[in-house]
Amino acid sequence: MNAETAKWVIGIGISITLIGLAIYFLGDKLSWLGRLPGDIRIERENFRFYFPITTMVLLSILVSLIIRLIQFLSK
Repeated sequence: MNAETAKWVIGIGISITLIGLAIYFLGDKLSWLGRLPGDIRIERENFRFYFPITTMVLLSILVSLIIRLIQFLSK
């Protein structure tokens, strides 16, 4: 492994830790996440199906913007 790979691994680890802390401390305030219009939720007596389409699209856009911002700032 070279130093560049090590920096990426450290950055990803710190990011995961920060996301985990945000979920832990802000869990009640983020309860709307996953319950957006467009998220598919089917609940029956012995069956539960959940497919968060809208939530995943929004998270994908957010992650893409963050990655582009990092790339722009690193040039």
